[in-house]
Amino acid sequence: MSRASARDRLADAAFALFAEFGYEQTTVEEIAERAGVGRSSFFRYYRSKEDVIFPDHERLRQQVAARLATSNQATAITAVSDAVRLVMLYYVSEGERARHRYRLTSTIPALRDREIASVAAYQRLFREFIDGWIDEGARSALRAELMAATVVAAHNHVLRRYLRDECADPVSEVDAALDQAIALFGVDPRAVSTGTTVLAFETPERPEEVFAALRRVLEPRAKT
Repeated sequence: MSRASARDRLADAAFALFAEFGYEQTTVEEIAERAGVGRSSFFRYYRSKEDVIFPDHERLRQQVAARLATSNQATAITAVSDAVRLVMLYYVSEGERARHRYRLTSTIPALRDREIASVAAYQRLFREFIDGWIDEGARSALRAELMAATVVAAHNHVLRRYLRDECADPVSEVDAALDQAIALFGVDPRAVSTGTTVLAFETPERPEEVFAALRRVLEPRAKT
């Protein structure tokens, strides 16, 4: 098995120290020491210890935007569903790291504020996309805002359940939640493609950990 990258070792060390001593009490120097790298190496990968906690949302949003960009008006709903599923799969692939993050952002206001800002950025991305394919004149901006907020809320509702260990199959559950969200706007969820969609994304986890996480999610679906 290949040795974890310095970036991954830093993230693992940070989450372990946060769990042992608390976020506020942990320093960058302690994270670097636990990871077996120098302080300068820490700042080669992260700007601050806060950055260690969060996934690379900028890269993930670029992947979401790329999926949306491949659609047209006829396939826009499918693209939105695929994009939301991509984000969910990323969190699933993170395993326990996602749950550690959830516990931290639930208790530390500064981290919670950053998480809220990230959610707003995704909602803005969906709103701009939706506004581009609905044609209702002056009403389209409001409809796009409402649809984007509903889609993001559906994803986050299922994500929180998954992170609290209340959901064994988050992919199926987020699909069902999206059906409800889409139906609220007079669109037949059955119009969304139900075929197999392959989504490629980058994650800090090692490949064998990603495969194991996805297998745990997808195996129950294959048996139904």
